[in-house]
Amino acid sequence: MRRFIDDLSRRGELGVVRRSVDPRHQLAAITKAVQKASEQAVLFETVEGTNFPVASNLYGSHERLCRLIGAGDGTTFCQRWIELTDACIAAREADVLEQAPAAVQAEFVAGTLSDLPAITYHARDAGPYFTSAIFLAREPDSGVPNLSFHRAMYVSDKELRVRLGGTHDLARYQAKAEQRGEPLEAALLLSCPPEIFLAACASLPYEASELTMAAKISGARLPMRRGVSIDLDVPASVDIVVEGRFLPNVKRPEGPFGEFMGNYVGVGDNHVFEVSHVSYRPGAVFHGLVCGSPEDLRPLEAVTAARIYRHVASQMPGVIDVCCRPNVMISIIKIRKTYEGQGKHAILAALGSHLDYNKVVIVVDEDVDIYDLDDVMWAYMTRGRADTRAMILNDIPGFYRDPHKDHWGRLCIDATMPFGREAEFARKTIPGEDAIDLREWLA
Repeated sequence: MRRFIDDLSRRGELGVVRRSVDPRHQLAAITKAVQKASEQAVLFETVEGTNFPVASNLYGSHERLCRLIGAGDGTTFCQRWIELTDACIAAREADVLEQAPAAVQAEFVAGTLSDLPAITYHARDAGPYFTSAIFLAREPDSGVPNLSFHRAMYVSDKELRVRLGGTHDLARYQAKAEQRGEPLEAALLLSCPPEIFLAACASLPYEASELTMAAKISGARLPMRRGVSIDLDVPASVDIVVEGRFLPNVKRPEGPFGEFMGNYVGVGDNHVFEVSHVSYRPGAVFHGLVCGSPEDLRPLEAVTAARIYRHVASQMPGVIDVCCRPNVMISIIKIRKTYEGQGKHAILAALGSHLDYNKVVIVVDEDVDIYDLDDVMWAYMTRGRADTRAMILNDIPGFYRDPHKDHWGRLCIDATMPFGREAEFARKTIPGEDAIDLREWLA
């Protein structure tokens, strides 16, 4: 991750905080202020209670995400992500993973969880959490590895309490091991290069490997090293690794915690991760992610948009791009219309692409900036009727973790121009406005 941070610094995309920072609330507050001001990443050089510097907002920019996966030059994030996913599924793990040189093990020193930054992010959080928490485990029968994000509450140097979302592969792995009365060995990866972080965001078939996806993102083989206390290889490029196992038939209270939707999830009995070893490279940078902030949402939005793009484009022509900002509950689809009713076809296809999300679906013409909600709503407000272009679908289940049905129902808006009347709705333009450089004109 250090090389990634150095690259951000060279590009002018990194802010540096040299003053000592309190990890309880203050670090998160400064991160939020940075995010409100810009899309810069931020590096905290001195954090109280630890020798580790902390980086945040590394992935809080859509443009940065595009650069990291090789999108651009006419290729959208959605299109490039689908290319990488298909390449991952077609590849063999043996062709993309390799054993790191034995000398790599000597780069790491042993430590404890209390060596790491103990960051408390939100006012009502139960305590310090590891939020950029990527767990690596292998499927108990096939051995296929999985990378996935699961928040981890610090309890002691020997115990973390982890919420495993019921729809995640890791939850299925743990359940399968538990049925046999066995613990599930796993590694918590805390200081990852971009290819590992982004691969953990991927939604792959159960039998596919996110480690293979990481290799495809990086464009190179992925070196692996042996775990110290578990029978598991971990990526050698990860600078902080916590080894351990999920205990069978043991759950303990975890939470409350401020989640990605912007509110708190209450206390619940969740899985216990028993820590057996901690190792890190001296000089490693710890990654602290504020849940629900742009750094949390931009990657989730982008990979969700790619999934929706793939599905909608397989059902109808003319799909140009998909955006899920400012929250994954919305899908905004840009199309090139060639027939009447095409916007409504896009809506129907999108609704079936991801049943957890798509609470709101909006379809717009190709001249609309789908990453600017002001522009999207301008299209709806100026390009046709409000009543016949909006549909409310009642009592449709939504987000899987929703006991009170707060996310049931769908709002669908066709904000495209009336077919055949495009000339009437052409945007006005000012010749030469795109060529103006204000530095040449303003005093």
